[in-house]
Amino acid sequence: MAYKADERISRILLGNGVLTEEQCAQISARCEESGRTESSVILESGYATEIQVAEAISQKMDLPLISLPDREIPEELLQMVDPALLKKYVVLPVEFSEKKKRTICLAMADPMNFLVMDDISAITGYRVEAVVATPQDILTTIDRYFGAEQAQDMAKLYAEERGELFQEIQEDQENDEVNNSPIVVLVNTMIEQAARQRASDIHIEALSNCVRVRFRIDGVLCERMVYSADLLPAIVARIKIIGGMDISEKRKPQDGRITVTVDRREYDIRASVLPTVYGEKCVLRLSLKKGILRSLEKLGLSEEERQKFDRILFRPHGIVLVTGPTGSGKTTTLYAALTALNRPEVNVLTIEDPVEANVDGINQLQVNPKAGLTFASALRSILRQDPDIIMVGEIRDDETASVAIQASITGHLVLSTLHTNSTANTITRLLDMGVESYLIADALTGVVAQRLLRRLCPYCKEEYEATEEEKLGLGVSPEESLRLFRPCGCGRCNNTGYHERIGVYEIMEITPEMKRLITRHGTTDEINDLAMKEGMNTLMQSAGRLVKEGITAYSEMMRLAMEE
Repeated sequence: MAYKADERISRILLGNGVLTEEQCAQISARCEESGRTESSVILESGYATEIQVAEAISQKMDLPLISLPDREIPEELLQMVDPALLKKYVVLPVEFSEKKKRTICLAMADPMNFLVMDDISAITGYRVEAVVATPQDILTTIDRYFGAEQAQDMAKLYAEERGELFQEIQEDQENDEVNNSPIVVLVNTMIEQAARQRASDIHIEALSNCVRVRFRIDGVLCERMVYSADLLPAIVARIKIIGGMDISEKRKPQDGRITVTVDRREYDIRASVLPTVYGEKCVLRLSLKKGILRSLEKLGLSEEERQKFDRILFRPHGIVLVTGPTGSGKTTTLYAALTALNRPEVNVLTIEDPVEANVDGINQLQVNPKAGLTFASALRSILRQDPDIIMVGEIRDDETASVAIQASITGHLVLSTLHTNSTANTITRLLDMGVESYLIADALTGVVAQRLLRRLCPYCKEEYEATEEEKLGLGVSPEESLRLFRPCGCGRCNNTGYHERIGVYEIMEITPEMKRLITRHGTTDEINDLAMKEGMNTLMQSAGRLVKEGITAYSEMMRLAMEE
């Protein structure tokens, strides 16, 4: 092992072009103040990613850097060490050494911690050779192999201690003994596993004879755990406590907010509890606090779509609407637009329910209906705050629509969302809300309809020759050769064949001819036909482009067609 004791990780990252001299000095000062390791300070600062730090450690220690998601670990190895210990140390035995007898390869986030290597060696009775892996890879793989087993163990332990612990959970949420109690560990583990698996929602459902836990990953619900029905009251009580809800109220729906940190990333969780026939159902919506803040370049817009979006967005006044069903990424698009518009010389105000993420330099307001602060009343108030740009989280009623339109006409740029299926439908919806057609034509500068499609996993997607039906669906002649990709499934994508999602967009500019058609009360079909004549790509055409580029599968495009 060519251990370079005199070479700091920060200096290696500096040489790799990741850090600057100033950042290296800041990291060194923080290490001296806190006594913490260099890698933990670098990751917490956000100056480098986990993979960049792992590459630097690999260089420093002259150790191989491995990827864990697509590895199959021998069962014999997994049984050697308690998973709780593996999580504590952030290590995982991955294979038996082929070169040395009675030696195992241990994936480590910090291979400079020789005491941990000694402990694992003593527990297993094997010599230990370190290899480098990212903390995220290690913890996700531990969850993959042990997550369900640990959760079931906690469930069994809770069943044995149920009466006493349930009373304690309701009486004292801060007690150390309670915080280490099985039901608390069970709920914490559930949230951690969901975060590591990129779940957007956790569904805890009361069925006739059991409790079912499902995660929504890339827009699709997947069953993860099933527990005894006896656990439901305690799980719900714990969620109500950490969500700031009333644990004694079981007949009415309740909402709460939870903030947790998983692997140094802060998540904002919206909790909803609903009484059902067999007990209360809980849904936890996970939102990575910084994950929603993206630049326009990372939204997945094509070059043509990006130019069109910029023309709509960077006008001095008017209203821009982003439409689509719940969970289609509308808020992410709005935040990307706000980030692009946010400059020192403009006053930006938002009205949201709730505030999804804090943006520096922007004044954000959360509605409070109980206090009489609705979207409409808040919008009237902030018009007296000398705004240049206003973002209204959602147009829900006639009053909000009317005030937003009036604000855009009087020299403000207004961004908002609306629940409609297409750009053309948006015009009809505004007319149905009682907004005059001439006001819509005057105020509206553009409409963006969007959906999210699952991205094919780049590590396991399989190429094939398209069928005649697929060529027809993509507008390609049956005689032409067309190579597409389909999902397969591997460890990196939890055997789904998909990893993360990408937006598809339908962007309609309001041209002079479109204004005249809207004023004449044109039908949805007439508006759509004119928009396409003027160069608008529909959602299906945008999805087809992604299919041909191998980014998503034909089946995803057809799923969008079914929604349409």
